[in-house]
Amino acid sequence: MKARVSRAYRMSARAEAAAQTHRAILGAAIRQFGAHPWEEVSLADVAREAGVTVQTVLRRFGSKEGLGDGALALGTAAVREERFSSPVGDLNAAVQGLMRHYETWGDRSLLFLSQENRVPAMRRLTDSGRALHHEWVDHVFAPWLAKARGGARLRLRARLIATTDVYAWKILRRDLGFEPRAAEQTLREHLEAVLA
Repeated sequence: MKARVSRAYRMSARAEAAAQTHRAILGAAIRQFGAHPWEEVSLADVAREAGVTVQTVLRRFGSKEGLGDGALALGTAAVREERFSSPVGDLNAAVQGLMRHYETWGDRSLLFLSQENRVPAMRRLTDSGRALHHEWVDHVFAPWLAKARGGARLRLRARLIATTDVYAWKILRRDLGFEPRAAEQTLREHLEAVLA
């Protein structure tokens, strides 16, 4: 009985160590891909940051593209959890949550978007990001969208998608140099006008 318990403990410890290694590799990949163009990120960079060998990365993900897809899945899950924490129909919470999200992910998103036309893995990531953003708009702004019909609803949805897009954050924060609070207030005022 004791041997069986000991063996189960070792198996559980191994499984936990493997899961920890998996998370470390994906975390390193997300940071590397979010800081450097695709061509400049090597498996060796990711392995070094994760504290593993390149062979370990390859054994788990098969290739750089496989690693990119794994990072996409984990990153998308984190973004989904963060973005969908805003309650439906609460404009202030939606704007605050969105701006917090862009302060963390905005520059990375812009880097991904700049590569989407030449790197298939980045195209998959940006397509996934667009779909998630559209879904978030449908979720958060559902009460307003429900009041509109036909073409009016389509146009309202399009305005909400454009107004809350990462490029709107870029214009306010990076191009115009607004401080976070001023950018948030500006976005809220813009959305109030769209929803009026």
